Amino acid sequence: MDLSENLKNVKLRIENAAKRVKRDPNSIKLVVVAKEADIESVKQVIELGVQDLAENYAQQLLQKYPLIKNAQWHFIGRIQTNKIKYIVPICEYIHSVCRKEELILIDKFASLHRKIQKVLIEVNISHEQTKSGVDQSQLQEILEFGSSLKNIRIMGFMTMAPFTEDFGQIRAIFKELRRLRDFYQRQYPELEHLSMGMTNDFEIAIEEGATMVRIGRAIFRGE
Repeated sequence: MDLSENLKNVKLRIENAAKRVKRDPNSIKLVVVAKEADIESVKQVIELGVQDLAENYAQQLLQKYPLIKNAQWHFIGRIQTNKIKYIVPICEYIHSVCRKEELILIDKFASLHRKIQKVLIEVNISHEQTKSGVDQSQLQEILEFGSSLKNIRIMGFMTMAPFTEDFGQIRAIFKELRRLRDFYQRQYPELEHLSMGMTNDFEIAIEEGATMVRIGRAIFRGE
């Protein structure tokens, strides 16, 4: 597997998608999802210039973090409250926050580590029962709560589109997350980021305003 070629291809696709909607490609952060990759492959993409890595599971994060230098880590998986104490010291961003209980614990451990933890609120726009995330109707409440905590900075929203060939449905979900971000940004100016788009749909996400795309398979498997 030629990781260099795969990474170059993904970056080109990001650039082309951005140019289609007259966006600066540099405004989009490529977050490389390392969950299915071995350590050597992850080290190789870092050597190729990748700066941002993501994990879905705290255990894998703890295994890889000591071995991977010069990376900014993101946590993108479903949060288990008993693992927050491990995630906070390592991660620059936690993308998948959707409960007040999580915010309380993140704030607590961020305070212990004397850091301001950047988080994104996960929004379940598709209303799929198998997906985490708050409902749109709960956003105001969770934003108010999170903004009251001293060691948390809510930086934007995250979502996952359904695994479907209906690209119109995918686009509608990403468009709605951007609409929500733009609406709440009037009240909360720090809501800068939209974490949306993975290997199968990241170009649509970029066209709809994604500032972070979470890509693993296209890089490590060439899909």
